[in-house]
Amino acid sequence: MAISPALFLPLLLFTTFLSVYLHHSTAESYSDSDSDSETSDLVTELLYLRSQSKSGVIHLNDHIVSRFLTSTKTPRPYSLVIFFDAKHLHSKTELHLQDLYTEFSLLSSSFISNNDASSASSLFFCDVEFKESQNSFALFGVNSLPHIRLVGPNVKNPKDSEQMDQGDFSRMAESMAEFVESRTKLTVGPINRPPMLSTNQIAFLGVILLIWAFFFIKKLLTKDTFFHDWKVWLLGAVFVYFFSVSGAMFNIIRKMPMFLVDRNDPNKLVFFYQGSGMQLGAEGFAVGFLYTIVGLLLGVVTHVLVRVKNRTAQRVVMGVSLVISFWAVRKVVHLDNWKTGYGVHAFWPTSWS
Repeated sequence: MAISPALFLPLLLFTTFLSVYLHHSTAESYSDSDSDSETSDLVTELLYLRSQSKSGVIHLNDHIVSRFLTSTKTPRPYSLVIFFDAKHLHSKTELHLQDLYTEFSLLSSSFISNNDASSASSLFFCDVEFKESQNSFALFGVNSLPHIRLVGPNVKNPKDSEQMDQGDFSRMAESMAEFVESRTKLTVGPINRPPMLSTNQIAFLGVILLIWAFFFIKKLLTKDTFFHDWKVWLLGAVFVYFFSVSGAMFNIIRKMPMFLVDRNDPNKLVFFYQGSGMQLGAEGFAVGFLYTIVGLLLGVVTHVLVRVKNRTAQRVVMGVSLVISFWAVRKVVHLDNWKTGYGVHAFWPTSWS
């Protein structure tokens, strides 16, 4: 059948438009398919690298950082939590790098064990070593340790990733978990800490305890033990008092460090942290020491000084005790005012004015 010249030109234009549209749609389909395949391959590689680590922490270098961060398009289907390490600084105990890395490893293994495969494949824990990957340190702008970064799916420039503050190290893995959960909206779950003693060690200690108990009971019946010495009870009472007022239990439960390294000067240590949200171990021991001085002086005045016959000696000791107690309480009040910003003031009764 012959096509009239009037219909030939519109039909040709329609055919050309349809061909171009189908070609463009097919190209986009292949492009999306390739992109999905590439991101799936990246997640598969990360899962494989994680399976090679006992704690699930992936060891990165400059090439792997480029592979999974700088060379990938955003948004990525995963987030990375990166621990920046330097083995040559492990000898500096004030940095606590080894302790923090142990807690970081516990955080990683706990997240993997507490989450299903879909959730666990969206967040990966990694570490970078300074001498192996100096370019990565420069890429993130890391110039002091300890340092942990969270790189979200939409982060293009590594320097824009979120840094974990010093306060998030205070309670080790538990506070790190709170930081991760607040930023990623994922649940880490409870931290699975290994037992302090193995089964064989517990059995060995049990045998030793049974042998010791036999001899101890024999001495207990003859009243020939240190429990019958009043000096032991006195020292024990002072220790319990100091342990209670120094916040030692808080430090143990929260795993508070004794001190921190000054972020502005790595050679300087911080023993007193200004701010009511955190208390270092050294602060608690300092305040506990001051409280213990006041408590001991009060005990001396009420139980020892009253037995002294010399009135002059009584007055001198009482005066010295009052001065030292006033100084100790004043130091505690000053520290509380410095940390919280709240002052303690005395007011005269209104009837005296």
